[in-house]
Parts: sequence; C-alpha cells; structure tokens
Amino acid sequence: MTGAPTAPDLLPFVAPCRVLAPGAPLHWLRLGWRDFRRAPRQSLAFGAGIVLLSAAVSGIALRFGTGWLLLVLLSGFVFVAPVLAIGVYAISAALERGQRPSLGACLETTRRDLGDALVYSLILLVICLLWVRAGSAVEIFFPDQAEPSRLALLSFLAIGCAVGSVFAVIAFAASAFSLPMIVDRRSDAVTGVVTSVNAVLRNKRAMALWALLIVLSVAVGFATLLIGLGVTIPLIGHATWHAYRETVDASAWPAKD
Repeated sequence: MTGAPTAPDLLPFVAPCRVLAPGAPLHWLRLGWRDFRRAPRQSLAFGAGIVLLSAAVSGIALRFGTGWLLLVLLSGFVFVAPVLAIGVYAISAALERGQRPSLGACLETTRRDLGDALVYSLILLVICLLWVRAGSAVEIFFPDQAEPSRLALLSFLAIGCAVGSVFAVIAFAASAFSLPMIVDRRSDAVTGVVTSVNAVLRNKRAMALWALLIVLSVAVGFATLLIGLGVTIPLIGHATWHAYRETVDASAWPAKD
C-alpha cells in the first residue's frame, strides 16, 4: 500500500513521506471506525463539544449577520476542524500504544500542544480571513435581476465554489498531517505544515480521495443540523491519525511522552 519514504533533498527539515496507493483513505476510515468503537465515550465527548461550538457559531452568524455569512463561516469549518480534533488524535495514539485512553489524559494532551496548535491556527486564521473577505467580495457577482435565470445563478455558484476551493485546497494541504505530527513528535508547527504540504503534493490521487471523503463527512453533519458532526468529525480525526502514521516517517524527531 505504501512505498519507501521520500523527501526533498533540499529540505532536510521536512519529514520523509511514503508514496500511497490511491485507495489508502478507505483503509484509514476503517481504522478510524475501529478506534471510534474502541473508545466511543471519549470520541463522542469531543464530538459533542464540536457540535456545541458549531451551533454557537451558527447562532451568532444568524443573529448578527446574514445567511451568506453563515454559509461562509460553515465553509470555513474545514480550517478549524483539525485543531478541534487534537484530543481525538491523542485517543488513537493511546490505543496504538495498547493503553486505555482517558478523557482527562486526552485533554491534557490538547493543553500540552496548545502552543504549537496556536501557531498552526494563526496560519489557518490568515487563510480563513482571506476566505471570508473573498466570500463577501463574491456577492458582487450575484445577479441583479429581480428574478435571475437559472444560468445566472449557476454562474454565481460556480464563481463562489472556484474561489472557495482555492482556499480550501491550501488549508487542506497545510493541515492534512501537521497536527498529528505535532501531537506525536517534538516538532514545531512550521515543520509540521511544510511536511504536510510535501506529503499531499507527492500523493495527489490518494489525497484527492481523502479530501472528498472529508467533505462528504462534513456534508452529512450539516445535513443533520450539525448533530452528525458529533460522529463524523471524531471519525475523521481517528482516520487522520492513521493517515499520518501510514504516510509520514517522523522518526527523526523525538517522540513525545
């Protein structure tokens, strides 16, 4: 399923990555579901927190903004979801070591790695702010007719999707493997982000499928009035841990306790 680790010769601070089979993400999902079933209480606890946070953001957007702002904020969920899943990575790490994960220990892991996570979050915050700004600017392309045609509406949606996809791809490449590496190894956020981007670029077909699966899981959560996020986000978090372990060879960095 994987090849030998590879890394750019001119970037020694990047952890080597393996070449993945195109269908590798399906294997990650199966492993993630196994972890979810082995630690359902801890996984659902993090899922419940994500649901409450998502509901709060949605309520603020509808109270002080517009439906368009809500759509932009929910679209930006892809930027913050990896940070929210740090505790889920800790659950999978404990299970991998043969330990019984506790909610307190996972929260402690989240607190321990908060500094590096904040640096990572700052990077994504800049991307998210640019996305929000771009999303607001896209409104100028909305048809000004009283009853716009279907073609005009489709053109507007196409422009919005094209703009949003640019930011989503950047955020996805930066976050695919960076936070699991920060949780697992004594590496900084910048090393994690650059390693993640390198691994994504070297496994485009597999990562395209992985991105599609993530989008579908988030869509299921939105379709169930955010309640489904309580299951889908922890599931993706567990699967992301296995994706990192299978893809990135970070053995050159000391492991964290």
